Amino acid sequence: MIEVVSRGAEIAREMIGIQRQIDLLQLEQSRLAAEFARTDHWSDEGSNSALDWIRFNCNVTEKVAGDRIAVGERANTIGASVKAMERGEIGFSHLAVMARTAIATGPRFEEARLLEVARKVSPGKFYYESLHYRHSVDAKGYAAEQVDLVENRHLWLSRGEDGGLLINGVLDPAGGAAVRTALEPLARRTRWDDARNLEKRYADALVELAAGGRPANLQITASVETVKGLAGAAGGEMEFSLPVSSTTVQRMACDCSVMRVLLDQESVVVDVGRSRRVISGPARRALQARDGHCQWPACERPASRCDGHHLVHWINGGNTELSNLILLCHRHHWLVHEGGWQLAKTHEGMVSIAPPHSWGGGGGAAGGAGPG
Repeated sequence: MIEVVSRGAEIAREMIGIQRQIDLLQLEQSRLAAEFARTDHWSDEGSNSALDWIRFNCNVTEKVAGDRIAVGERANTIGASVKAMERGEIGFSHLAVMARTAIATGPRFEEARLLEVARKVSPGKFYYESLHYRHSVDAKGYAAEQVDLVENRHLWLSRGEDGGLLINGVLDPAGGAAVRTALEPLARRTRWDDARNLEKRYADALVELAAGGRPANLQITASVETVKGLAGAAGGEMEFSLPVSSTTVQRMACDCSVMRVLLDQESVVVDVGRSRRVISGPARRALQARDGHCQWPACERPASRCDGHHLVHWINGGNTELSNLILLCHRHHWLVHEGGWQLAKTHEGMVSIAPPHSWGGGGGAAGGAGPG
């Protein structure tokens, strides 16, 4: 044990030493970057700016290239900070924040005040504190920057070849905080059965936020054979989507949170069910009052964010009585339909589950496997 600790301390010292060397090299490169920006070489080689030339030819991101130029250009203005970095009191990342702050605040810049903070905190925290400082010395200028961020907001939605929705965008800080505040509680890891990574939890949270537990103004068109999951049936059709599978149709039709249009084999409309037709009004309130939350074992997603699930699907003759209904959150409702998990309710009212293919036929006292 003593040898392990000793080796760990040795590695730690070596890592710190290497980082000091990297910081000094970054400082030297910053001085060169600023000098390079004053030449015409980047233009002669066809680049739009010195920053672009550095980005492409030095294989760095736009932010890194910008930091190099900013530090190089403000090296004299932030001389005390440069010396502090050379002594190892702060890192190059602190120096980049210092230079950016000097540019933003101009004649109001107070290096000594900020350097005192930089010596005490991490680069990330120093950046956070630098924003407070910028607001304190120029509230109107800071507000103008925030307005620019709002004006530059954007969100791209496009459909991939597989029908998936591709999302790309940028929100201003306040808008982003509002979205994060809404998503974070829904993206928390659940208990024993949750192996999703954070990215998957965020994706599920966004879908749940948009549609979980609330009727949506969607329309799905499918044949009766599709809803029943019969072999040879076509997929279902939705606006803004490529054809969806029969299991997805079954889940979405389960609570009738969409408008459904059912067709016979000759594509003649045989049924039109609107949102809330099956589980609505008193039935919905009674279901929420009885279950209180998602009935998947160990899940506590509140009733307001859950769908009503038919243990025996209405397409198979299931009714809307409470004995045939339970609440399931978006994720667990998906697991029962598309995920292939088996679910049944016992005589005692307990819900039992099993992973895909673990039951031969399923079925509990109140119904079990199969579309619901």
